[in-house]
Amino acid sequence: MKKMLMVAAVAALPVTAQAQSLQYPGFYIGAEGGLNWLLNATSSPTVTIFSPVGPISGSGTVNLNFNTGWAAGGSIGYDFVGPRVEVEGIYRQNTGNVTIPGLPGSNGLTASNVGVMANLFYDFFAGQTIVPYIGAGLGVAFTQVQLYGIGSSNSTQFAYQGIVGVGWNVSPMIRLNLEGRYYGTTNPNYNNSGVVSAGGFTVPFNISGSYPDNNISLMASVHFRFGAPAEAPPPPPPPAVAPPSFMVFFDWDRSNLSQQALTTIQQAANAFKAKGNARITATGHTDTSGPESYNMALSLRRANAVKDALVRDGVPAQAITVVGMGEKGLLVPTGDNVREPQNRRVEIVIQ
Repeated sequence: MKKMLMVAAVAALPVTAQAQSLQYPGFYIGAEGGLNWLLNATSSPTVTIFSPVGPISGSGTVNLNFNTGWAAGGSIGYDFVGPRVEVEGIYRQNTGNVTIPGLPGSNGLTASNVGVMANLFYDFFAGQTIVPYIGAGLGVAFTQVQLYGIGSSNSTQFAYQGIVGVGWNVSPMIRLNLEGRYYGTTNPNYNNSGVVSAGGFTVPFNISGSYPDNNISLMASVHFRFGAPAEAPPPPPPPAVAPPSFMVFFDWDRSNLSQQALTTIQQAANAFKAKGNARITATGHTDTSGPESYNMALSLRRANAVKDALVRDGVPAQAITVVGMGEKGLLVPTGDNVREPQNRRVEIVIQ
């Protein structure tokens, strides 16, 4: 059982890492738009015609038929990485027509709606590239019904909506969404007055009533998010590690090894063996006293003396490279013909 739990925890790590990389707590702003279908409805208005003989009132059932409309809006919210809350403002508009009892012909109409909503969402698999979500909202709707040639009426209603959608986290800063919505309000009221021509007379009338306001919307939106941490700079390269090196010194014009030199060479041999697969470079040097050509040969003798000692201490001869530098590469810079003990040396480098 413990092994199964450990495997599950390891398997969850990539998802956790991805969530951390694509979604962070913070504010966002959004812009949205799409198609809106205001569902066809029936209404039972009261029509009063003010005839010369007095007002005549009547009522009946009429059908309100709406065309496909549009919706557009914006939002500001806060993402908790999973739950989200936002305040949204959205405008919907649909045109249509209606036949009014007692009046000739049919009338065109426009129904519009401004909603101010408080929405709550929940993102499934928050932080991954594709994020399904659900949501709901409550708010207030400012409705308007305009009957062509008659007039318009405004009312304020309670509004509510349900949302199902899917988001695409393009980056920690940008998210695209596609969603379907049901949006409804309490029944908006209308009370319009106009005139109608009948029998050669122009007669004023009034029509009043209410209608159901039920909408289906298909919306696309984009969110611009704030609060994503700045991308961490790449770690600095590891510091270069100098290869192990040792230094052996010589008396003037000599290439024989002192006891101290033999001890140092033994340490170099031990370091070679501990390193495993390695190579050794033994580089001989001299001071500036004496002819340059003689010093070049002396530096090689010193380097070879070190090589021989390394071989005696167990280092394979083929793993050792011998170099003679003569007076070049002084450890202590001096003028010509100066006997400087620090310059009479062999440097042992293990790589």
